[in-house]
Amino acid sequence: MKTAMNLVIAFALIVVAAATAQEASGPPLGPRWNVVSAGAVGDGQTDCTAAFQKALDEARQAGGGVVEVPAGRYRINGTVRVPAHVTLQGVFRSAPNPPRLGATNVTGTVLLAYAGRGTTNGPAFIQLAGHNAGLAGVIVEYPEWRRSDVPPVPYPPCVASENTENVSIQDCCLLNPYEGIRLLRAARHLVRNVTGYPIWRGLFVDECYDIGRIENVHFWPFGLAYNQDEPYCKWINTEGVAFEFARTDWHYVINTFCFGYGIGYRFSASRHGSANGNFLGIGADSCERAVVVEQAQLPGLLISNGEFVGRWGSKSAVCLEIAPQSEGKVSLVNCSFWGPIDRCVWMRSKAGQFSASACHFVHWDNAGKGSPAIQLDAGRAIVQGCTFLQDAVAVEVGPEVTSAILFGNQAVGGFQVENSAGDKAQISLNEPDPIRWTPEARAHYTITVGAVGDGRYLRGFHGPERSDRPFRWSSENAMLILPVLRGKPATVTVDLSVPAQALAEDAGVYLGDQRLAGLLTTNRLVFTLPACGSDKAQVGLRARLWVPQRVVPGSKDQRELGLQLFSVTVKSDGAGATVFDANTGQFVETVN
Repeated sequence: MKTAMNLVIAFALIVVAAATAQEASGPPLGPRWNVVSAGAVGDGQTDCTAAFQKALDEARQAGGGVVEVPAGRYRINGTVRVPAHVTLQGVFRSAPNPPRLGATNVTGTVLLAYAGRGTTNGPAFIQLAGHNAGLAGVIVEYPEWRRSDVPPVPYPPCVASENTENVSIQDCCLLNPYEGIRLLRAARHLVRNVTGYPIWRGLFVDECYDIGRIENVHFWPFGLAYNQDEPYCKWINTEGVAFEFARTDWHYVINTFCFGYGIGYRFSASRHGSANGNFLGIGADSCERAVVVEQAQLPGLLISNGEFVGRWGSKSAVCLEIAPQSEGKVSLVNCSFWGPIDRCVWMRSKAGQFSASACHFVHWDNAGKGSPAIQLDAGRAIVQGCTFLQDAVAVEVGPEVTSAILFGNQAVGGFQVENSAGDKAQISLNEPDPIRWTPEARAHYTITVGAVGDGRYLRGFHGPERSDRPFRWSSENAMLILPVLRGKPATVTVDLSVPAQALAEDAGVYLGDQRLAGLLTTNRLVFTLPACGSDKAQVGLRARLWVPQRVVPGSKDQRELGLQLFSVTVKSDGAGATVFDANTGQFVETVN
């Protein structure tokens, strides 16, 4: 009796365990098909278009299922349509490690695309053609791609879907398509764990009226020895767009990244409208424009934890440009900017709104033109609680700005604002300039050019350098911003080096259009600064720009340089002997 009872208990435990295991693993797998069973051969030579479509259609006729594609290189001369409720599944269960472009030894499930070469018109290589259709676990390669083709040869989209719901693209590598993914009227789509290097455009969405999701998508020049000046890379780095969103409602874009595109994230507008959504943890490196907002819905674009870097080698890169016609709100929170950047943010829209909160601005004005970190040409803007790591102009407020509220910001050398909007700009509670300009300080002071603290006095200069002492090179539109005693003339002494290449007929020192002194190949320039009606004088330096690489044997320096400045001393008429150090804010020496 006891033995029988033990058997009953043991059987019951087995049944319970089996039920628990089934519940943990989810519902049983549905029907599965295999392209090899349908006649596909993964030898890279046999056209497998018909075999793939046969297996997919059989799955559709059965009501849906998974069509498996074992490891192999499958040549597909035509195009493939994935029907409703069917997934085309390769061997990968995470984003494949992208191989070198043009490699012939790529392993795993590799689909070789040939159709459509030479035109963007025509069906996509893989069309997700019905609700709940999916593509997963494959690498798509274009064998006829050539890096030497510049401009690149166009193709239709690699993967596309139109008039569908709940389609998905997961765990794929789109190695070198002309256009990666195109989604039109594809509600609630899911694109997750996708890598690759699309050429002209990586991902495009329009008319998504019900919350699309883009997660962990990484577009980067895999396998290339990247060179921003090499023709193929340069074409993508000036013409390519990684992500483009037209009409989308409540889009969620999370942890995405791109490298080496003309535009990283483009918010455009089709005839159906523009985008709004949540963009969290997005990144763009080496882009001429990391983010361009041509238009946005009134609920706006919420961009959080973004990381943005300008195009390598560029002198005009802007990380966020808001176009004049944009109407919606663009909100940045906890974003960071660094690298070769001219301006971090360029707000151009009269009707739009922009805000930056808790953002970090590391670099800007890499060409030394005097560009600010944030340039506000028009519209409304709020900049609060941000940090700026250069001793230079943080925000420039243009005269057409409707409202600018700038408060609670910290900056090296104090939060510097150039305000041309008058009382339309409210500026308060920012880190002040630590230099206290008393009348005695303005009367007699020295600026050490190239040392910490010189940035507030210079515009249009290259970065600080040092040989036996600190210095900077001037560039185009170089200017000295000199504190003065209002109504008193001053003598200005500039320690500098004037290369022969920099001399020109109009070279010299200017106050507006008035030439104060010419240039000679000398180590010191002395001139009189006339009495000014304000407490600052803007003194321009004109010189012929020259490139060291062209005139100095062995030099690789491709910058356009003018004059080499070491120090500037200003002494007003009647000033005493005490000299104020304009870099540190201390009276440091007495002239006998």
